[in-house]
Amino acid sequence: MTLEVSSAVQDYAKAIYSLEQRGEGGAVSTNALAERLGVSAASASSMVKKLDGLGIVEHVPYRGVGLTERGMNVALEVLRHHRLLERFLVEELGVPWDRVHDEAEVLEHHLSEELEELIAAKLGHPTIDPHGDPIPTADLKIVEPTTVAMDELEVGASGRFVRVSDSDPEMLRYLGARGIAPGERFEVVDKQPFGGPIFARFGAVEDVHPLGGRLAAAMRVEVSA
Repeated sequence: MTLEVSSAVQDYAKAIYSLEQRGEGGAVSTNALAERLGVSAASASSMVKKLDGLGIVEHVPYRGVGLTERGMNVALEVLRHHRLLERFLVEELGVPWDRVHDEAEVLEHHLSEELEELIAAKLGHPTIDPHGDPIPTADLKIVEPTTVAMDELEVGASGRFVRVSDSDPEMLRYLGARGIAPGERFEVVDKQPFGGPIFARFGAVEDVHPLGGRLAAAMRVEVSA
C-alpha cells in the first residue's frame, strides 16, 4: 500500500499513534506531541493544522488530535518499515539491538514496497521486532498485546517479559549485557518502596537482576494468572 506523504508527516503520524497507544486510545495533546518529537509547541501546532488539512488527523475539542483512518494507515506503514528494518539489521547484519532504532529511523522513509516485501520474506514474515514490538502486517493490521509495566508489579508476580522501549540505548545495553530479552520468563523477588528498583529473576538462571524505576517502567510484561 503506497502512501505518498512526506517523511515529516510520517514521523508525526507515527508519534501520534505511539502516544494514542500509551494513552489507551485517547486524544493526543499538542504539547505531548511536541515533547515526543523534540520540537516547539508552536511547530507541533502548525504541523497538526497541516495534518488536519491532509486528512491525517482530526481535532478532538479541548483534548487534542486523533488519527483518522488514513492517518492510521500512514502510521502503520512507517511502523512496518521501521520494525522490519530493525529485525533485518539485527538478524542479517548483526547490528546490536541498542543501535538499530536510529538506523531504522533514517531508512524507514526510503523503503520501497518491493524491498519491504523482500525483507519480510527473507526474515520469514516476523510478527515482532527485536524489542518485542508487534510488526504491522502487509495489509496494515496490528495486534497490540495487553501488557503491564514491570514497575507496577508486586513481589511474587511472575510472567513473561514481552517488549521494551527502544528509545534509550543505555537501557538496551544494560539488559543485553545480562542476557535479558523479550520472551524471557521472570519472577519479581523484591521491590524497594518509593519508586526504588525491582529485583527480578529471569529465565532458568538463578541470578537476580536489579531494575531501576525508569527501566522497569519501560519494560512491558504479560503476567501469569
